[in-house]
Amino acid sequence: MVDINVINARKEAIKDGRTILGIELGSTRIKTVLVDENHKPIAIGNYDWENKYIDNVWTYDLEDIWKGLQGSYRDMANQVKSRYGLDITTVGAMGFSAMMHGYMAFNKEGKLLAPFRTWRNTITGQASDKLTELFQYNIPQRWSVAHLYQAILNGEEHVSDIDYLVTLSGYIHWKMTGCKVLGIGDASGMFPINLQTKDFNEKMLTQFDELLAQENLPWKLKEILPKVLVAGKEAGRLTEEGARLLDPTGNLKAGIPLCPPEGDAGTGMTATNCVAKRTCNVSAGTSVFAMVVLEDELSKVHKEIDLVMTPAGDPVAMAHSNNCTTDLDAWVSLFGEFLESMEIKPDISKLYSVLYNKALEGDIDCGGLLSYGYYAGEHITHLSEGRPLFVRMPDSNFNLANFMRVHLFTALGALKTGMDILYKEEQVKVDRVLGHGGLFKTKGVGQRILAAAMNSPVTVMETAGEGGAWGIALLAAYMLYKKKDETLDSYLANKVFADDLGITIKPDKNDVEGFEQFMKRYTKGLAIEQKAVEVLR
Repeated sequence: MVDINVINARKEAIKDGRTILGIELGSTRIKTVLVDENHKPIAIGNYDWENKYIDNVWTYDLEDIWKGLQGSYRDMANQVKSRYGLDITTVGAMGFSAMMHGYMAFNKEGKLLAPFRTWRNTITGQASDKLTELFQYNIPQRWSVAHLYQAILNGEEHVSDIDYLVTLSGYIHWKMTGCKVLGIGDASGMFPINLQTKDFNEKMLTQFDELLAQENLPWKLKEILPKVLVAGKEAGRLTEEGARLLDPTGNLKAGIPLCPPEGDAGTGMTATNCVAKRTCNVSAGTSVFAMVVLEDELSKVHKEIDLVMTPAGDPVAMAHSNNCTTDLDAWVSLFGEFLESMEIKPDISKLYSVLYNKALEGDIDCGGLLSYGYYAGEHITHLSEGRPLFVRMPDSNFNLANFMRVHLFTALGALKTGMDILYKEEQVKVDRVLGHGGLFKTKGVGQRILAAAMNSPVTVMETAGEGGAWGIALLAAYMLYKKKDETLDSYLANKVFADDLGITIKPDKNDVEGFEQFMKRYTKGLAIEQKAVEVLR
């Protein structure tokens, strides 16, 4: 029960516009979080959505983007009305976050020139290889510049008409403010960043333009990219048009300052207090990625590892797997369908809890079972397409516990492949690992599996459940409330997370050994996955 004094204080904060608004467009949910002056969520809105696979491209319609954004905001506003009897007319600051990477290209009239190509696509292998060789810097397939160059290599006519190239968060921000800017974390997944200037790498921009000299394009790359901003900078103000786009009721007023728009990786780091050096944040949902804030640059280029930035502009090694919980969710849904066929209405939360906890009863190596939850291609394991796959030997120990265990293990298989490069080859040191996302909703299970995969203690904080929407709200609060020269990591440590130590699980020796055994089978079995891609078309 919330104290009446707290309720009254929140009412006054809402009336006076002393709240902070954060919105994140995730891969399966658009989430809106309203926080008070103590960074505590006071209202949350959600809108569920799914990407579409159209003409071999993972995408979202613009119409769905705006429908979802408005729906999530409306859900939050209705909660405020119900709890506090108030309409939201203004807030102290706000910010937008979304899935990193991808390709959104617009002409001078602001028209989208090609369907939005999300991070999930693995259709830019040729461009990725050529740019990585040119820059001597890893350019993964999901990066915006890889999509751009692939479109050029494919001879797509729209390329010559591009006036602005941006990510999803930058697009939303542009429509809200009229400002073509992007937070440095999200920008670092578009094109490499210069650590010193905190801007797109000038040498590589020149190299790219020289590469395209024969194409006779009417633009230079720098001209069509957003302006890069670090955390703490004001990135524009909500316009009248933007206010109506977000809140068609007309209650929300223009003039609200916005922080730089960020990607979900950066907001996940912020929401878990992982922006300081030697910290690691693991976000596990539809995809899974680990963000390790580096002390030093890596010794060489690794195609399995992205090099990006924190919202403050510090270097980060990112191991990013395209696939994580989608196949897990599909199997859980199948068990739910079975129960319904038995005329038993399943409690979804209990269903997840029972099945996930069952995995802890399995053999340490999953009883010889093998699976790949590859709905999409997987960059880390060098597969351009995916086929969800479950395989076993006649003598495998096939039971429910091992079945669930192998699907939890394989959800982190590609991630572990990337993390082994950082830990074992690059000798990267990490003081703490923090997890957040859907994999950790069932208390203790996903956390224990991740601890085994990383061979490291894993902490999950209570607040991390609010995810990236809360993270971008914190970045907006930092912009509004920071003191002169106060760094982001200091602000988070002292003013947000001082009392939130989280719950930590240490790796179990048998789980660690079992995961290593499973990974040997997982690595060998990739040939089966590749064959499935070739045969099942």
